[in-house]
Amino acid sequence: MTALTLISKPDCHLCDVAREIVDAVVAELPEGRVDVEELSITEDPALYATWWEKIPVVLIDGDLHAHWRVSADRLRVALVEKGSA
Repeated sequence: MTALTLISKPDCHLCDVAREIVDAVVAELPEGRVDVEELSITEDPALYATWWEKIPVVLIDGDLHAHWRVSADRLRVALVEKGSA
């Protein structure tokens, strides 16, 4: 299973857009293939220190995939490749 982490914060328009893209792309994949977790920089000082300038941030299996703007096409390709690896 692939782990996708969305790092965001409340009242963030780009975070809302990224969440919609993540949800749509994951919904296209076989059920149970991607485990999505959303974390907020407002609840974790270490996340805030690392990512506050770059949110929203998408990590795939702990590795940076995207920040600021998330591309559905790029995310789809990355998740499909992870699933076939």
